[in-house]
Amino acid sequence: MLTVDFDRLGIRPGTRVIDVGCGQGRHSFEAYRRGADIVAFDQNADDLGEVKVMFGALAEAGEAPASARAETIQGDALALPFDDGEFDVIIASEILEHIPDDERAIDELARVLKPGGALAVTVPRWLPERICWLLSDQYHANEGGHVRVYRADELRAKVTARRLRFVHAEHAHALHSPYWWLKCLVGVDDSEHIAVRAYHRLLVWDMMRAPRLTRIAEATLNPIIGKSVALYFTKPAVRRGGC
Repeated sequence: MLTVDFDRLGIRPGTRVIDVGCGQGRHSFEAYRRGADIVAFDQNADDLGEVKVMFGALAEAGEAPASARAETIQGDALALPFDDGEFDVIIASEILEHIPDDERAIDELARVLKPGGALAVTVPRWLPERICWLLSDQYHANEGGHVRVYRADELRAKVTARRLRFVHAEHAHALHSPYWWLKCLVGVDDSEHIAVRAYHRLLVWDMMRAPRLTRIAEATLNPIIGKSVALYFTKPAVRRGGC
C-alpha cells in the first residue's frame, strides 16, 4: 500500500532516492522495482534486516532492473550521514509525527536534497488522527508513538521555510480511517476482535483485488476522511550567474 505517488516524483532508472524512516520498506521496494538507486534508511535494525532480505528476493526474482542498486543504512533522521544535495528524490512517509524535534529533521531532509530534486512528505491527516487521539490514549501515548497532530498548512509552512517550493497536496487511504477508529474503540492491541478482523479482511481483499467499486469509494472519501495527507515539494535549482 503506497502513500506516495511515484509518477509525480518522476522516479525512474538511475534516480537517486532515499526513503527516510522506511519502516518495513513499502516505498523502498517500489523505488527499487522502478530501477532507482534506493537507500532504505531507518533507526530500527530489525526492520532494515527484513528490508535487506526483500531487496535480495526482488533482485533474484527479476522484479528489479539489474542496473538498480539498493542498500539499507541505519541511522538518525536528525543527523543524516550524507553529503549536501546527495539525493534526487526524498521520501519521508509517516515519520515526522514520531519525531519531537521535527524542525531539525526537516532541516536534514532539505539539506540532502539535490537542487532541482523532489521531496514527498506524508503524515496522518488532522481530522482522522484527532479522532483516534480522542478515542484512545493508547493509540499515541507509547514509546515511539505519535507526538503531534499536524494540520497540512502547518507542515507545509515548516517545509517551505527551508526554501523548498510547495507543488501539490493529496489525501490517501480513506478506507483505513474507520479501521483505526474501530481499533481505538475496542483497544489498539485487540487485533482478534471480531469487528477488527472482519474489517482487516476487507482491507486485504481491497488491496489484493482493487475492485472498481472500492477504488471509486476511496477516491470520493479521500478529501473528507483520507487517513494520510501527502505534500510534494521541489528544491529550486541553483541559478548560474549571468553576464
